[in-house]
Amino acid sequence: MIRNCSLEGILDELVRDGLVEEERARMVSSLISRKDRDSLHPLEIVASRNWRDVGNPDRLLSLDLLTDWLAEKSGLPRFHFDPLKMDVSACTGLMSYAYASRFSILPVEVEPGQVTIAVADPCNMEWQEEIARIVSQPIRCVLANPQQLKNYLLEFYSISKAMDKAGGQQGEQVGNIQNLEQLIELGRTGSVEADDQHIVSIVDWLLQYAFTERASDIHIEPRREQGHVRFRIDGVMHQVYEIPANITAAVISRIKIMGRLDVAEKRKPQDGRIKTRSPDGKEIEMRLSSMPTAFGEKLVLRIFDPEVLVRDFADLGFEKKESETWEGMIRQPHGIILVTGPTGSGKTTTLYTSLKQLATPEVNVCTIEDPIELVEPSFNQMQVHQKIGLDFARGVRTLLRQDPDIIMIGEIRDRETAEMAVQAALTGHLVLSTLHTNDAPSAVARLSEIGVPPYLISATLLGVVAQRLVRTLCPHCKQAVDLDPMEWEAMIRPWNAPPPRRIYQAEGCLECRNTGYLGRKGIYEMMPLSDDLKKRIQADFDLLGFRRQALKEGMRPLNLAGAQKVARGLTTIQEVLKVAPPRYDG
Repeated sequence: MIRNCSLEGILDELVRDGLVEEERARMVSSLISRKDRDSLHPLEIVASRNWRDVGNPDRLLSLDLLTDWLAEKSGLPRFHFDPLKMDVSACTGLMSYAYASRFSILPVEVEPGQVTIAVADPCNMEWQEEIARIVSQPIRCVLANPQQLKNYLLEFYSISKAMDKAGGQQGEQVGNIQNLEQLIELGRTGSVEADDQHIVSIVDWLLQYAFTERASDIHIEPRREQGHVRFRIDGVMHQVYEIPANITAAVISRIKIMGRLDVAEKRKPQDGRIKTRSPDGKEIEMRLSSMPTAFGEKLVLRIFDPEVLVRDFADLGFEKKESETWEGMIRQPHGIILVTGPTGSGKTTTLYTSLKQLATPEVNVCTIEDPIELVEPSFNQMQVHQKIGLDFARGVRTLLRQDPDIIMIGEIRDRETAEMAVQAALTGHLVLSTLHTNDAPSAVARLSEIGVPPYLISATLLGVVAQRLVRTLCPHCKQAVDLDPMEWEAMIRPWNAPPPRRIYQAEGCLECRNTGYLGRKGIYEMMPLSDDLKKRIQADFDLLGFRRQALKEGMRPLNLAGAQKVARGLTTIQEVLKVAPPRYDG
């Protein structure tokens, strides 16, 4: 049990345990200034030297490793911060910031019958008796990374202070509201000003927090007494924070101002855009959408990855053969290429990445979108405006007079848009667009249902790609397990694919916030249109026969594409079955 957590005490213990040479320890002890001693934790000072373990030179004495060592020496459980699982308001309400920073402690869990407090100095527990008397509950102490504790201490108390200041004198007013009409009226009057400095701080914190946590969407949802803030991370929703109703209304107004929306209009949906910067200075674009609900306006901010356009096809999830097939299609001089799949399956990312590669100075790339997902300087992008009659069909008609080489249509929704896409392809342009179908062969049936004549489909369609996104296993913690043949059979049915001996399963670690998954990749069903397939596009189109012919020619169904990623240890059978259930009509 360590009893002296000063720099000298820590160094003595490290020397005694054979992690640090005694000569180095004496040298550091004599060189460190009083300023560093006062501002830095002893473990931070040791970690900054970038020493290696004397007994194991391959191991760097990092701050995390040293924290693990100190936890073992002190007998305290090691605590790892996961902000998404912490009730910030409850934790910061136990003690003042001055008191918490004085002892370098931070409440991290408040449960019935127990309060958990993270500490950086296990040798200084003089605060424990006093806090136990105040909270009237048993206290459990855990040891945290001192640098992280310092950062979260400042961040959590700052946001709590901003919440308190923003709420101010309005807390009693909100508490007395009893019915929906009063809540809606409160939202209309905006009892807290949107340009209040504390509201600005809350919004800034919220955006930066989302960027840090790799969120793709921010949902701000008003409720009767509390507004909910949720993030979508790797396709899964996470509850992040609860905000009092009046502050929620002000936060929403502040974001609407940033997105140049009509703040006074709360009865109809609105769309806007926000451009800001991430903590590391990268420019971030967000698409903003508001929707009226029973308790006020709900906002969703879609965050666009600033590096989405510099990825290659392998980063998106294309296998080598798939990448070659796709490259072959998009390098054609004219024709139509369709990407299909449900909302949120990565269709737009695939199209943008492809267009970015095609958009050389010698090529004119034009798009018509609703809305423009990501502003890209190398494209000429046009926004659909239904109010003034600028729909997809009229937009394509306009683009055709702009001397384009490549046209991207956000979505083919109706017969007129489909006809304009066909016209563009027939007149020597390459057209890329999206459809909402479950698989690649169904796209041909959808075009036929819309009203495109079969001879025009076969004359212009180059190929179709259906895609889905699957969560990828965290490379830091995934575990190899023996394959269950029944699970493998359930995924690949009715096709045949040789089973691997071992696969990987999700475990959970700090890097992935104990979810077992880190990021997402696409799985693809590639269907280039051969001459035999084109001959099958007739007035009495047989979808089942068409699909069988495509499979015969080498089209790999989505579940088999997912099976390949399972065999490579990139994802799990369960993830593939969520997005690509097996077919039974092959």
